[in-house]
Amino acid sequence: MAPSHLSVREMRDDEKPLVLEMLKAGVKDTENRVALHALTRPPALLLLAAASSGLRFVLASFALALLLPVFLAVAAVKLGLRARGGSLPPPGGLGGPWVAVRGSGDVCGVLALAPGMNAGDGARVTRLSVSRWHRRRGVGRRLLAFAESRARAWAGGMGEPRARLVVPVAVAAWGVAGMLEGCGYQAEGGWGCMGYMLVREFSKDL
Repeated sequence: MAPSHLSVREMRDDEKPLVLEMLKAGVKDTENRVALHALTRPPALLLLAAASSGLRFVLASFALALLLPVFLAVAAVKLGLRARGGSLPPPGGLGGPWVAVRGSGDVCGVLALAPGMNAGDGARVTRLSVSRWHRRRGVGRRLLAFAESRARAWAGGMGEPRARLVVPVAVAAWGVAGMLEGCGYQAEGGWGCMGYMLVREFSKDL
């Protein structure tokens, strides 16, 4: 998409329902892959097997005892992802949220930022989602470039020793990870469960 056809501005109140739907759709696109990745790690499989063995003494159905822990674990992972990424964050010190808008006025992406937890951590992307109809058209890169400019301005205004932007990405979001690597970001740690990574953090010194 030509840069002249796309602009970034702060979200208006009347756009909140549309932005929320966009965030929820973005989570739904990856939640099944994240759940599959999380629940096929050896410790998770061991816990599911133990839970299934325990339920066999309570439930009359072997199939139900086998499948119930899996269904509950998948539901817990999905609910956690939707609660974390499918809602708007509270207003932060960097302003926003911002939306990417086509020349026709259609909202096609959303971005939210927040300061890092400690001095020198830079800024963090807390929400980054693009409408399904506008993916692979440069909207994500345009929002990322805007996030970098906001992070530089914030770091300069706060007297931070360096401008830095951190973008957390679910392990199953290969498209986003590839975009970040193509823009010069490097994977540096992340967080997960039972020693296995669920979210990687990509960072870049600006």
